Amino acid sequence: MAFSKLFGSALVLAQLASSNHVQVEERAETAHSEPFYPSPWMNPKAIGWEDAYVKAKDFVSQMTLLEKVNLTTGVGWQSEQCVGQVGSVPRLGLRGLCLQDSPLGVRFADYVSAFPSGQTVAASFDRSLMYQRGKAMGQEHKDKGVNVMLGPSAGPLGRHPEGGRNWEGFAADPWLTGIGLAETVKGIQDTGVIACAKHFIVNEQEHFRQGGPNVSDAISSNVDDKTMHELYLWPFVDAVRAGVGSFMCSYNQVNNSYACQNSKLLNGILKSELGFQGFVMSDWAAQHSGASSAVAGLDMTMPGDVAFNDGKSYWGTNLTLAVINGTIPEYRLDDMAMRIMAAFFKTGNVIEQPQINFDSWTKDTNGPMHYYAKEGEQQINWHVNVQRDHRNLIRDVAAKSTVLLKNENNALPLKSPKFLAVIGEDAGPNPKGPNGCSDRGCDDGTLAMGWGSGTADFPYLVTPLDALTMKTADDGTRLEHVIDNYAWDSTKTLVSQADVTALVFVNADSGEGYITVDGNEGDRNNLTLWGSGDELIKNVSSLCNNTIVVIHSTGPTVVTEWYDSPNVTAILWAGLPGQESGRSIVDVLYGKVNPAARTPFTWGAKREDYGTDIIYEPNNGAGAPQQDFTEGVMIDYRYFDYKNITPIFEFGFGLSYTTFEYSNIKVEKSGAGEYNPTTGSTTEAPTFGNFSTDLTDYAFPSESFPYIPYYIYPYLNTTSSAAEASQDPDYGQTAADPLPRPAPAASDEPGGNRQLWDVMQTVTATVTNTGSLVGDEVPQLYVALGGPSDPPVQLRGFDRMRIEPGQSAEFRATLTRRDLSNWDVASQNWVISDHPKTVYVGPSSRKLVLSAPLEL
Repeated sequence: MAFSKLFGSALVLAQLASSNHVQVEERAETAHSEPFYPSPWMNPKAIGWEDAYVKAKDFVSQMTLLEKVNLTTGVGWQSEQCVGQVGSVPRLGLRGLCLQDSPLGVRFADYVSAFPSGQTVAASFDRSLMYQRGKAMGQEHKDKGVNVMLGPSAGPLGRHPEGGRNWEGFAADPWLTGIGLAETVKGIQDTGVIACAKHFIVNEQEHFRQGGPNVSDAISSNVDDKTMHELYLWPFVDAVRAGVGSFMCSYNQVNNSYACQNSKLLNGILKSELGFQGFVMSDWAAQHSGASSAVAGLDMTMPGDVAFNDGKSYWGTNLTLAVINGTIPEYRLDDMAMRIMAAFFKTGNVIEQPQINFDSWTKDTNGPMHYYAKEGEQQINWHVNVQRDHRNLIRDVAAKSTVLLKNENNALPLKSPKFLAVIGEDAGPNPKGPNGCSDRGCDDGTLAMGWGSGTADFPYLVTPLDALTMKTADDGTRLEHVIDNYAWDSTKTLVSQADVTALVFVNADSGEGYITVDGNEGDRNNLTLWGSGDELIKNVSSLCNNTIVVIHSTGPTVVTEWYDSPNVTAILWAGLPGQESGRSIVDVLYGKVNPAARTPFTWGAKREDYGTDIIYEPNNGAGAPQQDFTEGVMIDYRYFDYKNITPIFEFGFGLSYTTFEYSNIKVEKSGAGEYNPTTGSTTEAPTFGNFSTDLTDYAFPSESFPYIPYYIYPYLNTTSSAAEASQDPDYGQTAADPLPRPAPAASDEPGGNRQLWDVMQTVTATVTNTGSLVGDEVPQLYVALGGPSDPPVQLRGFDRMRIEPGQSAEFRATLTRRDLSNWDVASQNWVISDHPKTVYVGPSSRKLVLSAPLEL
């Protein structure tokens, strides 16, 4: 079998047509990634980037070599106010650009909002809410003086249901994640903040992401070319097409080449095939080389130092030397600076930027500007309230993203019940306060966000108990609670009483791998509820015949032992709802919001049903752990469908307080022409003038220039010799070649060949509200591509439609050439196969009530 052109001898997926499983060719040698050089330079005619290119060229052409190095190199961890900051260009009026977490709010800042997670808003299946959430987060970052918001995330995608950071992304489906990514990018960048698509790529677990005890290197995700394009790359394409300004490369290796110096990923796919015009930054300390990472396509190093606070850098001084002595070509540094400034201008920025008005390292009003060095005492926090009216949006998003998984005997919505018993720690507060655990690194009280760098401080947190107390007080309902999962005697006494409706709140947490909570090192150890939540539900429901369960979690949990109990009358998944948690769940419980959200992942009957698992222990001796993606594109619902495994709740499932019927599917073929691969070549790499090779021109300035310890500078601290400086391992003879290069067949404009977005088919169907309440419905469009190695169905469209009782609405979705294509390894292009194709419409991935053949 011929190996992928993309990744050398990486695993190649091959399905045996006569079998009911995926077979993967054995790995004859360690997976590797082929080199791709030179690093592509910006295209002055790239659609959407034309004006930004002109402005960037005007600015960069005025910069000195030292200023360009300063712009591309972080100043060091805790050296200035933001979690990441590059050096300034004071001569031209540009302050250092501020890069700040997180994908759900401004991390390390006060008077900011705590938004629902990306996974939560994905459950809304509502493009408008995704955009509005992105815009509101962008506004708050902008108002704090942030230039680059480190989000949204599509990596991890969700290969493993236990994955610690799945909640930071959107869904275990590339199409839905791509919509979430693109809409969020648009929202953020419409506020003048550069969005950052992360973590690029196949960053699917926290264990060994940066190596670990007794292993030499970070985990290697070994992925074949077809899987990469059809699954993990798919949502990032949507981000590029949406005009995202930056990418963050991930910690892990991809086919045994670190993602931040993987030339095939950065140069070959992202910048050549996809035509990405912005800049690539490293994840914090994910850079492992100097010159070789630069020519492999890295444009900015974060936070700048090799190890936090060591004062050393792969770039900075070394990058200056590497250009002077020819290790890195001049065009590559020019292009790095161009990409950064083009993203800056594309989002509507001007050179004079507002002041950064917060400090990541302290909430004190006054303190050292250079926190780690403890130098530059001045005002560093202005305590600016940037929340606006975002609390209303947060409440709306959280409520409309709550999934109703079960509702027997019309248990919901509640109608002024006589007696409510609120049970479970997840209903109440953290005794240490909502921000009592650093980066939310604990699971005490109600769960409203996971842990790690993807968090923000709560300005307040309305718990479910808070909101229920106010609601029941207004209604005259008796309310009592026990918010200790292990206080069984008290709970038993409470839920055994007459006329009681029991609301049981439970959760399951996860987060980033630098924090361990209850033995979970980022990734979850299992799929059970935390705090013996499953036992709590079983115990309560054994005594109360109207037990309603609310789950806050970072992904699916195994509910097999209790979900179908007749005494468990309703189940809600509320995700990670953010600061308005209590109000949003009360809105759903009492019917102010008629639920329509859909689960963005599959709920399996047991852990083994998913077919994948975290690597918890080294599997390659002392070498880098090897994670072979042998399942190919078959993850989550695709795997369940392919293996004919019955889930508890399928992907895309969700109930409503009203009912809907589907009818009258129609498919209309468009007049799209034939697909033509891109041909031709790029222009020659531009440069912006000569520079001196005299080392004395790059010496550290005079003694009057302040030297800050541990701060990363572009200057040389010696001018005696540069002969052996910055000599990284060989990176290929073409790495420095600035000559025109052939255009990949699948390339053309940002996002790839423009013909991939030609509309091939338009699908319509009628959706009728057959109930007595107004409600939203989420019709979903799935396609069967028909090939033996294709998933049985794949999501390719959806809408969220509000329909009055007795009324009908038309669902309409288009299918593009990309939607109907497979990646062909041989031609390195997208092709529509000859296999018969079918389109399906329905309310979930397993309830596809309408179907029609596609004629292509």
